[in-house]
Amino acid sequence: MGLLRFIAVGAAIGYGINYITKKGPNGRSILDDITEDAPEWFDKAKKYAENAVDQASQTVKEKANYSEGV
Repeated sequence: MGLLRFIAVGAAIGYGINYITKKGPNGRSILDDITEDAPEWFDKAKKYAENAVDQASQTVKEKANYSEGV
């Protein structure tokens, strides 16, 4: 049973790699599109992370000020 599962997983991975790297009608693959857009996604994620850290810092400061007043 383990060998059959190993063969099935290997075939699925092979098909997935083939699908992602296959060139479309425009001469580009899905992988080409992903690698081209990666820097833009990285910048968006970095801005989101900075915003989340700023919000968390502000919340901690507000709670610290509230605790001092008690």
